[in-house]
Amino acid sequence: MAERDIIETEIVIVGAGPAGLAAAIRLKQRSPQTAVIVVEKAAEIGGHILSGAVMDPSGLSELIPDWRERGAPVGPDVTRDVFHVLTRRHDFRLPGFLLPPLMKTLDGVIVSLGDLVRWLGAEAQALGVDIYPMTAAVDVLRGAGGAVEGIVTGDLGVDRAGKPKSGYAAGIGLRAKYTLIAEGARGSLARRTIGDFGLDAAASPQKYGLGLKEVWEIPAALHEPGRVDHFLGWPLDDATQGGGFLYHAADRRIYLGLVVHLDYRDPTLSPFDEFQRFKQHPAIARLLEDATRLSYGARALTSGGWQSIPDLAFPGGALIGCAAGYMNAPRLKAIHSAIRSGIAAADAVAEALGKGRAHDTLDDLRQRTLATGIGPELRRVRNVKPLWSRFGTVLGVLLGGIDMWVSTLLRVSPFGTLRHRNADADTLWPTSTTGVRSYDRPDGRIAFDRASSVFLANIAHDEDQPVHLRLADPAVPVRDTLPAYGAEPAPRYCPAGVYELSAETGEPVFRISPANCVHCKTCDIKDPARNITWVPPEGGSGPNYVGM
Repeated sequence: MAERDIIETEIVIVGAGPAGLAAAIRLKQRSPQTAVIVVEKAAEIGGHILSGAVMDPSGLSELIPDWRERGAPVGPDVTRDVFHVLTRRHDFRLPGFLLPPLMKTLDGVIVSLGDLVRWLGAEAQALGVDIYPMTAAVDVLRGAGGAVEGIVTGDLGVDRAGKPKSGYAAGIGLRAKYTLIAEGARGSLARRTIGDFGLDAAASPQKYGLGLKEVWEIPAALHEPGRVDHFLGWPLDDATQGGGFLYHAADRRIYLGLVVHLDYRDPTLSPFDEFQRFKQHPAIARLLEDATRLSYGARALTSGGWQSIPDLAFPGGALIGCAAGYMNAPRLKAIHSAIRSGIAAADAVAEALGKGRAHDTLDDLRQRTLATGIGPELRRVRNVKPLWSRFGTVLGVLLGGIDMWVSTLLRVSPFGTLRHRNADADTLWPTSTTGVRSYDRPDGRIAFDRASSVFLANIAHDEDQPVHLRLADPAVPVRDTLPAYGAEPAPRYCPAGVYELSAETGEPVFRISPANCVHCKTCDIKDPARNITWVPPEGGSGPNYVGM
C-alpha cells in the first residue's frame, strides 16, 4: 500500500448510480467548497446501469425540484397501468380496484436509468464534482483504529497471471474523511464492509432477484407511450417467485423484462430461458413479430426489503442506495429511495464536516435515512416477500395482497413482521426432488440464445486480464455440487454464458469464460457452495449498455 500514490480528498463515493450521484450533488448543494470524488468502474457513466424502469419521481424532485425544466431525459408519464395473470395460453387482467394502493405509483414516469444517471453525472460535474470512470474500487484504506479512510483503485494493464503489461498503471489510494459506498446490489466493497463491521447482525438475510431486460423497437401501430404492464404467473411455476414487465417508452421502444427471485429451488431452472419463454406468450409475442431487438442486459436487484436493511454507518463511511437494499418488491421501485438515501447521507456528512469530524461513525444515519419516507414505505409492505417465499405464488400473493390492504386501512399487519428464513444460496433442492428442466431451442426471432444476447450488451473485456470470478476451490463444482444436486446450477443461473460444464476424456469439467460477464453478480449470490466470489475486473471492463 505504501507504494501507491495517495490523493487526498474530503469525500469519495463508490458508484455513479442514482444514489452515489444524488449524494455528490447534495453535498455540493450544501457545501460547494467540499471536495467530492466519484469513482465508477464502467467505461462511461451509465454503462453498467440497468433498471426497468418506471420511476417514482419524488426522490428526484427532492434533489433537483426543477428537473423537468432542466431537461432530465425522462420518457412519457405513465398513462395506463395494467396487471396481468398469465397461464400458458391465456391472459387474465386484474381489475384495478383489486390492487392495493401500496402497489401503485402516482405520477410515475418511464425512464432509461442509464440515460438519467448520465444527466445526473453532468449536473454533478457542473457543480464541481470530480467523476472518474473506468476506475474500479477494489479495496478500502484503513486507519490505525480500523476506520475506513478511503479506497484503493484497481491496477490497469495486468495480464492473467498478475504481471504488468505495456501500458501498466498502478491503482491509487483516495484518502477521504468519509467514504460512501453506492455500488448497487451485491457490490464487492459493500459485501466485505457489511461482513467486516457486522452491519447485518440484526437483519434478515438479504434477498435478491435477477432482472433480465431487453429494449425493442416495435411498429408504431402497436406502440402506446406511457402504458405499463406487469405480469404474474406463467412461465414461472408456483414455487418460483417473480414476474414480467413491459413498459412503452418513447420513440416506439418498449422495455421488456422478467425478474426471477433467486430463492428458487430447482438447480436446472434457467432465468434466461424462462425469459425467452415469457416472450413467446401470445400477450407478448404479438408485439414482437415485426419488431427489432436493440439491447439486452441482466442485473441482480435486492428484494429483502425492511427486514434486510443492515446498519448503514460504519467508522469512516456509509452504505447508500441498493448497497443497503431499498427495493419495494411489490411496486418494483427503488430509484426514488436510492436518491433519498444519497440525500440523507450527504446531509449527515455535511453536518459532520461542518463540525470538523472525520473517519467516525454517523450514528443517526439509519434513522434519518428511513425518515425520508423510505421507512414507512418499506415497512407497510414488509411481509409481502416472506409470504411469497413461504407459501408460493398463488397463496403467497393472495396473502400478501390481504396484508397490504389491511396495512393500508388499519396501519397494522395481521402477520406482525416475518423474517426471511434463508439466504438465496441455501434454497436449492436436488434434481431427484425437482426433476430436470429442458428448454426449446430459440427461434432467433423472439427467443434468442445467450451468445447473441450478450453481443448486444457491448461487453469490453481483455481476454488476458485477471479472472474476476474467483473460485475458492476449483474442484468444488464437479466434486461437490454436481453430485449433491444432480446438476451444477451455475451454467443455468448465469444469464451470460460465463459458466459451462463440459466433458473432457469422459469426465465433467467446469469452465469459466469471464469475457462474457455482464456483472449481474448472480453467481456470487446463488452458488450453493458459496465458492464463487465476484470481484471488480479491470476498470472499464464489462457491459456498455445503451438506453437501458
